Amino acid sequence: MLDKNNMFSGFSKLSKDEKLKIIAKLTKNPEEFSAEMKSFWHPDESLQKKFDEFSENTLTNFYMPFGVVPNVKINDKFYTIPMVIEESSVVAAAAKSAKYWLGRGGFKAEVVDMVKLGQVHFLWSGDKTKLISQYPSLKKLLIENTTHITANMKKRGGGILDIQLIDHTSQEPGYYQLLASFDTCDSMGANFINSCLEEFASILKTWFEQNESFTAEERKVHIVMSILSNYTPDCLVKCWVECPISELGTFEDGSTAEEFAWKFSKAIKIAHIDPYRATTHNKGIYNGIDAVVLATGNDFRAVEACGHAYASHTGSYKSLSDLSLENGIFKLTLTVPMALGVVGGLTSLHPVVKRGLEMLGNPSAKELMMIAATIGLANNFSAVKSLTTVGIQQGHMKMHLFNIMNHFDATDEEKEKALGYFATESVSFTTVREFIEKIRDKQPV
Repeated sequence: MLDKNNMFSGFSKLSKDEKLKIIAKLTKNPEEFSAEMKSFWHPDESLQKKFDEFSENTLTNFYMPFGVVPNVKINDKFYTIPMVIEESSVVAAAAKSAKYWLGRGGFKAEVVDMVKLGQVHFLWSGDKTKLISQYPSLKKLLIENTTHITANMKKRGGGILDIQLIDHTSQEPGYYQLLASFDTCDSMGANFINSCLEEFASILKTWFEQNESFTAEERKVHIVMSILSNYTPDCLVKCWVECPISELGTFEDGSTAEEFAWKFSKAIKIAHIDPYRATTHNKGIYNGIDAVVLATGNDFRAVEACGHAYASHTGSYKSLSDLSLENGIFKLTLTVPMALGVVGGLTSLHPVVKRGLEMLGNPSAKELMMIAATIGLANNFSAVKSLTTVGIQQGHMKMHLFNIMNHFDATDEEKEKALGYFATESVSFTTVREFIEKIRDKQPV
């Protein structure tokens, strides 16, 4: 129910129609609000029920464009790559970059490692030497007593790789952690890892309580929490493009290949020096990565959080991409940590995600990591190329022309005229507004 202060009671227990009716009362036109929300419901009731169950307190579906980048050559294999993003210039930039590098050998990629991490954080105030000396037997117990969880993952070639005892008592009195590493094969593995960690915590507590070599006080342990870490610096993928500088071609601003390579290298260097620039630089990389991660039903928040943490692993926030100009070769490289899965979660439940993965040839988790990273690199190259030649706004604003025209409720005829006019003119919110006003006032343009 809704009280006079817009406070809700028992909201989650209501039906979707009841929730929508209550929320609609918060708007100026409840009937119009409800009708518009319902217009985005899927006509297939069973499918809509599945969408509703993906989340909580759902009212409707939020549509995002599902686009593709064709002809992306990675390790001599061609892909058509799905991207879910609302910014058209991102898809266009990736496609332009893919076309540019297609004639220069395409993209290369490799997975460095796929180690994922989880932690059991606990507090214990006993004799540290006792814990350290007995840890090997505890570790063996932890692994042996979780076989009921790890058996299926082991059959697929994964499982627990290692469990380390980490001493943080110099930073916080009594604070230790179990740092466990895992291989989760083709699944992202969050549920598997968290199940193992919670079992570790239970085993750990019992082990302390029943350990006769400890004093009564030492048998007391406080488990703070057990949770995977989204920072996976050893779950790494690397991709790159390279060609002789002399084969870079010429550029719209008149730059020669050598001039372009020099300026491009300075732009990358700046992103390694200045965190303000590095943040925007890396955001451009994640424009591409996030769009692929979303299209394939993975967790873009975890992927991006991990990447930004990794960008700071040297002690200051830096560019995730790097450039070398050695021996006359232009080589742009991107190295990012990324934990992705192709089984479990939305990958088998969301119908569009399943089609996206099918479009990619139902890749392994390793292959998907390389694909996502490649699109990140493609967007990075396009962005820095534009910035160091004609500037970002020329192409960016032209891609947003339709969005601006839609803001003014432009008709199809007005849009057609605008496309012709702005083919040679600068695009901005103001210039488009003035153009639309002139057309409607029947003034010459």
